Amino acid sequence: MEGETIKKLRIDNSKRPTKQRWLTCLLVIIFLILLAMILALLKKKPTTVEVIKVSQKSDGESLVLLNASGYVTPRTKATVASKITGRVKEILVDEGSYVKKGQLIALLDESDFKAILAKAISAKEVVEASLTGTKAKLEEAEKNLKRGEELFKDGFLDEQSLDRLKADLVYLKSQYESNLKGIEEAEAAIKVAQQDIENCKVVAPFNGVVISKDAQPGEMVSPFSAGGGFTRTGIVTIVDMGSLEIEVDVSESNLSKVYQNQNVSAVLDAYPEIKFSGRVRTVIPSADRQKATVKVRISFDKLDPKILPDMGVRVSFLEESKNRKGVFIPRSCVFEKGDKHFIFVFENGKIIEREIETGEKTEDSFQIFSGLSEGELVVVNSNENLKNGIKAKAVNME
Repeated sequence: MEGETIKKLRIDNSKRPTKQRWLTCLLVIIFLILLAMILALLKKKPTTVEVIKVSQKSDGESLVLLNASGYVTPRTKATVASKITGRVKEILVDEGSYVKKGQLIALLDESDFKAILAKAISAKEVVEASLTGTKAKLEEAEKNLKRGEELFKDGFLDEQSLDRLKADLVYLKSQYESNLKGIEEAEAAIKVAQQDIENCKVVAPFNGVVISKDAQPGEMVSPFSAGGGFTRTGIVTIVDMGSLEIEVDVSESNLSKVYQNQNVSAVLDAYPEIKFSGRVRTVIPSADRQKATVKVRISFDKLDPKILPDMGVRVSFLEESKNRKGVFIPRSCVFEKGDKHFIFVFENGKIIEREIETGEKTEDSFQIFSGLSEGELVVVNSNENLKNGIKAKAVNME
């Protein structure tokens, strides 16, 4: 019985898997993996492309002729300094403060000038007192000379005594005139001291906004920077916000595209969603030989509180074109093959290559005469990775 039981537990070698069966299973597994990869490739997501809807431009609408970058600059800006050298006593404004012309914005220490004024007043009083005594002596000398002349006629006074009386009168007259000059000098010194005290008051030269405080109470200021690096020359900087304009550098090669009173469209870097209109005010008649550029100043048609000095700005110089037939698309939509121009159009989930006939070209757009209609979707930023007929998913940029 025991022997029969052991025989039943033995494995029949004929039923064990062979190497050939293992190889077959391995090939089946590899086939299934490849099949899964092929199916995954077939189900690959379509290419995503950015598209823009074609629009028709109306007659007389402006096109961008040239783009340039620059900064907002004030035409009227001043670093306000004192007329005299002195120590700042108090600054009455702060950054952002609006000031009117003639408004007091800072005070200098006037104690030294008040002492000079008091000295000048005292000097005048001394000379005035001396003048009073000299005047009395002069009147007495005139009377003595008159009596002496009468006595000389009657023979009671010798000629030498008469000459002495005349000399005394001449001396007193010169003394009197000297006192008068001394009073004039004292009055001039008083006026200078009074003006110095008045100059301790620093006022705004025009209406504007304080954009910086260049000195602090206790610091020395001077219009001549006396004292070297330890002396400030300015107290505050004021800008007339009503004089803000745009200054851009235009390459010499593009200068022919810019002209007086040309319409422009400006976008501040801080507010890219807002467009400001303006006009070319002047083209500075001088070039920068290092950068080969010319400065162009542009006036805003309407100022906005958002516009601040030294802000970065991008400017589009516009040109009025008479011919506005056809449609307009960005230059990035067009690619070339030889001397022909092509675009990719998005239709029914696919990208279709299409030849076009171009017209007027500007810095950022193409005029299309044929091959494209208003309302169609054109692929932006066409590149070599795109192929005709491939499936795609569109993302509208507008």
